[in-house]
Amino acid sequence: MKKIEDAIIDAKDALPDITPTPPGFKQQSSVHDLKARLEWGEPAFTILDVRERNTFNDGHILGAMSMPADELVERAQGALQPTRDIYIYAETDEQAAQAASQLRAANFSNVAELKGGFPAWKAIGGPTEGVIESRTPPGRNDYNVVDAVKTQAENQKKGSKM
Repeated sequence: MKKIEDAIIDAKDALPDITPTPPGFKQQSSVHDLKARLEWGEPAFTILDVRERNTFNDGHILGAMSMPADELVERAQGALQPTRDIYIYAETDEQAAQAASQLRAANFSNVAELKGGFPAWKAIGGPTEGVIESRTPPGRNDYNVVDAVKTQAENQKKGSKM
């Protein structure tokens, strides 16, 4: 009986690993990385929007928390665990980098700057919410799944070349 069990184990070991895995955590992440993690249903990460509150209210990534840059560290220390994966976006990539640096200096270990911010997120069709977002009618391709998948694949290729 042992020979059969060994043969099964050997056969499994010989098979290629075809199970896809979500992207790993990077300090500078693309919107594609974040969207992939969301689509995988990965728990235990937070998205922070460090733009002004009014801008956040107009539109933001679905599920993002508003923590304006001037109160970021104080609020994060009271609300988040230092080992939690955190994605930050701002008006510009430079502002996101500054906010990420502030959190890293406050001993938050897994902080990622989301490159391209909210406009890049919208460009790949990531889910959004907010006052203006709720009033924006869907585009002509928003319900065309084939075109949406094709556009996302093209954008992912562009994102990986950067």
